[in-house]
Amino acid sequence: MMLSASASKSKIALVSCSTRHPRLNPFITDYVRSVLAESSGEVSIEIIDLAEQSLPLYNEPAVPSHLPATNPTPHYLHAHTREWSQIVRQYEAFIFVTPQYNWSIPASLKNALDYLYFEWKDKPAAIVSYGGRGGGKAACHLRDILTGLHMRPVATMPAVTTTVVMLEDCVHR
Repeated sequence: MMLSASASKSKIALVSCSTRHPRLNPFITDYVRSVLAESSGEVSIEIIDLAEQSLPLYNEPAVPSHLPATNPTPHYLHAHTREWSQIVRQYEAFIFVTPQYNWSIPASLKNALDYLYFEWKDKPAAIVSYGGRGGGKAACHLRDILTGLHMRPVATMPAVTTTVVMLEDCVHR
């Protein structure tokens, strides 16, 4: 993912997309961060954990794409949406680290994406999936969703094959 160098570091969010407990997602996210840290240079990579966002099922009365494009944040009805909007707006690009649940993405990720529109629009996005067979179905589904939000998903979608033993090993370290 190429970002132009500027006087300050570009900010990329590494989104940990599962809220299930126990969960492998934070361990995979940390691994991705460690790989990226080796060559991040002028880029600041920060983790957003969806489990820490406290987003209820989508409950905004307005359609996000109908709000003012320049600053939709104050137009959301609920404080949790305004807070989520402020978090997302500060990043220039996103890397979504998602498990595959029943050939798709977790409801927590779909819900978090649905809350916003202009905060995502035109921003680059990468997908790292994982699951028993690598999570490719989830990655493809997420790519379609990000395209619908007018994000710019990159073509490469790394997939990590996981096992139940991996979860046990990570949780019981």
